[in-house]
Amino acid sequence: QVQLVESGGGLVQTGGSLRLSCAASGRIFNRYAMGWFRQAPGKEREFVAAITWSGDSTGYAESVKGRFTISRDNAKNTVYLQMNSLKPEDTADYYCSADHRWAAGPVRSVAGEYAFWGQGTQVTVSS
Repeated sequence: QVQLVESGGGLVQTGGSLRLSCAASGRIFNRYAMGWFRQAPGKEREFVAAITWSGDSTGYAESVKGRFTISRDNAKNTVYLQMNSLKPEDTADYYCSADHRWAAGPVRSVAGEYAFWGQGTQVTVSS
């Protein structure tokens, strides 16, 4: 079992930046691929970014490419999502996810392919 706790959300103006963090605990001796998803009110959960255990492979949704960067520090059991040039349409609850099956890749972008989830952190981008 893996526990995931997100932090770093908040209110930011259009064009601003935020860095989300996701701290993992529990059976972290297993290697895990990590992902970020988001869900806006009234919409389905959608893929944002993902990274393999080693960090040598990443994937992004088209809507965030060039603006968001996913990274990880395995020594700290933490994955990050650096979000720049934020837009009002980025407003959503952001969720961290993990699954050991894809640790070595390829990067997975479907929510159902991740076994473990955090509680989410809210991001609001004002216009």
